[in-house]
Amino acid sequence: MSTKNADLSSLRIDQSKRDSSGRGPGRQKKLFYGFGGFVLLAAAVYILIRSAGSVFSPEIEVRLTAATLQSPAMANAMLTASGYVVAQRKAAVASKGTGRLVYLGVVEGDRVDSNQVIARLEDQDVNAQLDEAAANLKVQEAELKVAENNFARQKALFAEKLASELDVDNAESNYHRVLASIELAKAQISAAKVAVENTHIRAPFTGTVLTKNADVGEIVAPLAAGVNSRAAVVTIADMRSLQVETDVSEANIQKIRTGQGCEITLDAYPDQRYAGYVAKIVPTADRAKATVLVKIGFKNYDDRVLPEMSARVLFLHEDTKDEKTNLPPVLVVPRTALAERNQTVLVFMVKDDEALEVPVVTGKPLGNYIEIKEGLKEGDRIIDNPDKHISNGTNVTVK
Repeated sequence: MSTKNADLSSLRIDQSKRDSSGRGPGRQKKLFYGFGGFVLLAAAVYILIRSAGSVFSPEIEVRLTAATLQSPAMANAMLTASGYVVAQRKAAVASKGTGRLVYLGVVEGDRVDSNQVIARLEDQDVNAQLDEAAANLKVQEAELKVAENNFARQKALFAEKLASELDVDNAESNYHRVLASIELAKAQISAAKVAVENTHIRAPFTGTVLTKNADVGEIVAPLAAGVNSRAAVVTIADMRSLQVETDVSEANIQKIRTGQGCEITLDAYPDQRYAGYVAKIVPTADRAKATVLVKIGFKNYDDRVLPEMSARVLFLHEDTKDEKTNLPPVLVVPRTALAERNQTVLVFMVKDDEALEVPVVTGKPLGNYIEIKEGLKEGDRIIDNPDKHISNGTNVTVK
């Protein structure tokens, strides 16, 4: 056959193309591809391990809630509002006259009685006017005696035809003129006494001094017309007229009625609750805020309640008893945060992205909440609505 005579010399390897190390280009390519395959294999193994871990230990998204202090009345609250304590009877006490302040007998916090003199202005000038009016009255009273005697004498002489009718008329006229002068002098005395009284600044009602606006030596004027003058000397308030004024949205005003029970909490004393009631719903709305002013009266309070303190008001349902407003707050959590594992009531906290079982001792329910007697403290963050897949050590992600 012809194939037997074929030239096979072309199939021989050309040794001149091999490098000095004995490694040709083909072997380098094999090493490069082998290393790349190893890297890809390692990456695939890592992804598989991660995927397997997520399958056997999946992360569950959870939402947290907090353990908070809540009073028993909060469970029966239909509406919450904020406001301030305001004295319904309050006055900036000023002087009717103008003068230098020479006496100030009260400071902030002093209790004053109705009509008590709390300050006094310089009064030498008005006292001098009073003395002058009193002296003028004495002069007119002396002239009255003379005019009276002259009138009587002229009448007697006229009866004996020793005086004319004109003399009698003149004597009578002078007598009545002196009587009028006496009345004028008495009026001047009254006016001088009023001027003296205007230098005395009195308390208009029984109350407590809130602020002192002037000091001894300053000029006091009714309208404080001068730069260095003062109008109000002190500001007093009747501490028995304290109420909480709060703004209620127009959308919720239909839930409020006069006499409705309330619970009042002052920011200054968060652990103290005061029983209150809706004293008045002001019959007008604030156009800018779309609210209605509601005044809340205290059923009982102590000396710690002061004007301008910030307060929170809970408007209660009609069936809420007053004794519930006097109970101290208790630690509560939402009922949905409780779980039961192996007949044990517990909650779940989150630590290092893992659920941590915390056994708790529960108390009485308060609406959608339940009292926690043991196991938690105020502010602790726990998982809300834990499902059956969550247990101790479960990987979780907080929303």
